[in-house]
Amino acid sequence: MQQALYRAAKADPGRRFHALRDKVFRRDVLWRAWVAVRRNNGAPGVDKTTLGQVEEYGVARLLNELAAELRDGSYRPLPARRVLIPKPGTAEQRPLSIPAVRDRIVQAAVKIVLEPVFEADMLPCSFGFRPKRSVHDALQVLVDESWRGRRWVVETDIANCFSAIPHEELMQAVQERVCDQAVLKLLRAMLRAGAMEDGQVRRPVTGSPQGGVISPLLCNVYLHRLDRAWDVRAHGVLVRFADDLLVMCVSRAQAEAALQRLRDLLADLGLEPKEAKTRIVHLAVGGEGVDFLGFHHRLVRAWARTGGKQVTFLARWPANKAMQHARDRIRQLTLRSRLLLPVEWIVQDINLFLRGWAGFFKYGNSARHFEKIRYYAKMRLALVIAKRHKRSRKFGWQVLSFQSGNELGLIGLGTVVAPRPFKPWRRDKPNAGGERRR
Repeated sequence: MQQALYRAAKADPGRRFHALRDKVFRRDVLWRAWVAVRRNNGAPGVDKTTLGQVEEYGVARLLNELAAELRDGSYRPLPARRVLIPKPGTAEQRPLSIPAVRDRIVQAAVKIVLEPVFEADMLPCSFGFRPKRSVHDALQVLVDESWRGRRWVVETDIANCFSAIPHEELMQAVQERVCDQAVLKLLRAMLRAGAMEDGQVRRPVTGSPQGGVISPLLCNVYLHRLDRAWDVRAHGVLVRFADDLLVMCVSRAQAEAALQRLRDLLADLGLEPKEAKTRIVHLAVGGEGVDFLGFHHRLVRAWARTGGKQVTFLARWPANKAMQHARDRIRQLTLRSRLLLPVEWIVQDINLFLRGWAGFFKYGNSARHFEKIRYYAKMRLALVIAKRHKRSRKFGWQVLSFQSGNELGLIGLGTVVAPRPFKPWRRDKPNAGGERRR
């Protein structure tokens, strides 16, 4: 079904789809939506129904009820539960809306149906929350363009993007491709469901709730208007990951023009850049770098492995916030309150985190930073051992380093894959110069 929708949308860019309602409540679509919601393992919404309770109630039973409500038009979403979560590395808090499980299933089903239609229109500059596109695909563009000489960078992100998108303008963007009134009515109901906060339901006229399953897709649909209005030749190469924006330019004049163009386009959309995170940076050897998508990017010069020549390239490694997040997580896993747990369990928890963290950051020049994080993990484990036995820290290091043949099973972070211009970032089979430390 998704392939058929994508092919139809790709073949006719002006087509508006009018027969999508029946696909939303198809049994296979709802079942796939449930699988996606269950895999995410989210918290309950305002009705306090957990995923486990849904399984006890009967998944098939719930899906049949949702299909019937969607078929006869009686489905009404509940308000989302609003919680505030801390932003890593800052004192700010991000509002997160948690829909009820049943509403998440319906949102996932609508996303399954609508995503291939809008994916056919999406442009190469957009990377966030799209199928078969990842953070590292976006980062590869930075490496390629810096090699081409685009070393003036405009970096910014959109202020309160998810909560600032105007509903009417968003629906107009959706209606460019969808004219099925039942689906449009369903989307409007999702946007107007509001959120429960301090015992009251608030229904703003802007925003697609951050935390909703369909919100990233709607954000991309709306910001696609910015993507298609962008002129690469005049203003540089745009890289957009959801609401994070970066432009690679050839000169300061072009970078200033690009920043003004971004302000104008965002203003037309009823949005604005976050001034605290907006700046123009010149990438130069010995100069400052930029933080983007968890990595710090900086122009460096090093000796080539062959030929004996110096080469200048854009290197990247975990940003300071990413490093601090890793230390904070390891500290949480080795707190005094966990001393009664077997050390093997603590090591397993640390290994689980390190595998995911290193699996993301290994695609960069991260070897030195990997060594720092692993040393920090060893230090915290040595403290755990010392406190459990009421001995000195030196004793903990001795047990970890000498009395244990494998450092109690603490994993290494592995090798890193240095980025190379115009080469695939994922190289599972190391080749000459492919996988190396730097």
